[in-house]
Amino acid sequence: MKIPVFFILILASLTSFSQVKKIYPVTVEAALKKAGTNRSELEKAITFYKKSGDPLKLKATYFLIANMDIHYSLDYYWTDSLGHKIAFDELAYPNFETAQQALESLKSKTPGMIAQPVVLEDIKNIKAAYLISNVENAFRKWQGALTQKVSFKDFCEYILPYRVTVEPLQNWRTIYEGRFKWVSDSLKVTSMDKTLYYLSANCQTWFTDTWGKEKRDEPLPRLGALQLLLRKKGACEDITALQAFILRSQGIPVSYNAIPYWATSTGSHYFNTVFNADAKAIQYDAPNTTSPVNYKSPREPSKVLRLTYSKQPGTLAAFYESEKIPEGIMRTQNYIDITNEIWESADVKCPQFSSENKVPITYACVFSGGYWQPTWWGKAKKDSVTFTTMPKGVVYLPVYYENNDIIPAGYPVVEGYNHEIVLAPDTVNKRTITINEQERYLIFRPGKNYELYYWDTTWKLTGTKIAENGAHTLQFEGVPTNVLFRLVPEYSQGYERPFIITGDGNRAWF
Repeated sequence: MKIPVFFILILASLTSFSQVKKIYPVTVEAALKKAGTNRSELEKAITFYKKSGDPLKLKATYFLIANMDIHYSLDYYWTDSLGHKIAFDELAYPNFETAQQALESLKSKTPGMIAQPVVLEDIKNIKAAYLISNVENAFRKWQGALTQKVSFKDFCEYILPYRVTVEPLQNWRTIYEGRFKWVSDSLKVTSMDKTLYYLSANCQTWFTDTWGKEKRDEPLPRLGALQLLLRKKGACEDITALQAFILRSQGIPVSYNAIPYWATSTGSHYFNTVFNADAKAIQYDAPNTTSPVNYKSPREPSKVLRLTYSKQPGTLAAFYESEKIPEGIMRTQNYIDITNEIWESADVKCPQFSSENKVPITYACVFSGGYWQPTWWGKAKKDSVTFTTMPKGVVYLPVYYENNDIIPAGYPVVEGYNHEIVLAPDTVNKRTITINEQERYLIFRPGKNYELYYWDTTWKLTGTKIAENGAHTLQFEGVPTNVLFRLVPEYSQGYERPFIITGDGNRAWF
């Protein structure tokens, strides 16, 4: 049978199309499908490196794109009272003071101006030119750096990324490279340790640590790289990002690490890990005015997590729905647990209450800022859950997370340095306890009320006392045994730490 000519032409056309069809690695194609109309921009970058004949740069571009779908900027813009967008760019001014003056002038002329938060997904917004420029500059510094022994894998995670956390994206590499060239020069004549000392000292001369002094009154959780240079101030999370931008601009691998909560205090902390020419990890805490290099945690952390650019299969969010995970770092997919590098740790097994409606994941909470704060997770078993690599010297409360609320899943567990205690209250065998003052931690104020609570799925009041003049102790009668206490004065600001009192009367704070 003779085939009509037009069928032959269609067949030839389909064959030609199949020959030019773009084939990408599976993970890259999966990310590109989420790019929407921005797909063509990302493909321009891929095509550029396919034509360049540099397979390593192509591989790096694939790495960035394959993991780009989990990254985004938390930024904001200004609108007037009618919702119309008002153009304002602080980076257009020579310094932050001038930018603020211009903004205040604009506000006076535009009543009702308001900051509108916005989430900008990288996969839908990054352009080919930005991506190519980032790859070119990162490779140039890596291949010419004194740390060129750094593996391609570490290069991709800790030098190549165009962002550090969720800051607004800005063209930062060449500006940082020029301004901080002295860091590379320093490494030519001295060690990484000494260079980091110099860097910390340098930053402290021009960048102000605002922790505990002021808060940003704008919806901007993280400053962009160029905003850091313009504003010259920020909290420890900003200082940590600043160090990452500086060191990566010089071809030095560095990570951004997070302590989500202190486990025996209030607040959180951030610091860096810098990798030297021999790939040795150096813990680096730039705001520390006495010992920024070889950082040692001053107190028990809840967890210590190192941010990566790429997705990590061991994260909870890699297999569990985001809305079933408490807000915070556990909802992300790009971190690894480095707790045992910073603090003595152990796996903690917590008994769980019997329940017919158990959820598959249980969370470990530490007490911070007056509340139980979820900080890690474990897969629930029939009557227990094990949390891996948890810092010692901490009390943990196992909880479920449902409908944006935490529900106790068991009693608190003290993970001591030499023992483990499950604090299941004994309300039958009660006792009298004496609470002593402790310098810097607990000083009684005459005439003030002090309420003693113990934990039994909630904080329960067990007694109230008024401190007398000259009194250095408070005594409470009829108190349950084997419990976690919290003493709350009438002037409380929510920072009181929980504690236990052992059978011999000693008190241990957490």
